[in-house]
Amino acid sequence: MIHSFFRFCVCFLLALCLPLSSQAQTPEKCVSKMVDLKALLNDPTFSMNWEETTMDDGKPLVVEITEKDKILSVAFTKTAKGLWAEIVGEICQTDKGLEIRFTGEQIHFGPAASWVLRYALGNGGKFTLTKINEKQMLVATTGWSGTFAAVKK
Repeated sequence: MIHSFFRFCVCFLLALCLPLSSQAQTPEKCVSKMVDLKALLNDPTFSMNWEETTMDDGKPLVVEITEKDKILSVAFTKTAKGLWAEIVGEICQTDKGLEIRFTGEQIHFGPAASWVLRYALGNGGKFTLTKINEKQMLVATTGWSGTFAAVKK
């Protein structure tokens, strides 16, 4: 009897401790309009144009964040090859940076997109944007990442 009561107490205490030991996350804020993105960033120096610096083919990928038809659009263009992918939807702020989240319907692949990219992201996914410093950002998604430098326009 004492043994089963002891086991019950241990299990009960462990159950109470589980939420405390889980990773605490700050509430995420997601936006789909440029004015809201600028307010979310609260950083007037944050560039909306970035150019890849870690490509191995000499043709940097260029990322441009704009608003089209009153919704955020993120275009990835491969220099000298054309559109890689364009995503419309929302950008969310997480504890690590920004995330561009999208469904299969929200991504459009251009002629520069490889079959690997189409397969990996064709049903949706996310790109993470992690600021390294004021002028550099890491952009990553499933199976790929690159360092980008801010471009002033």
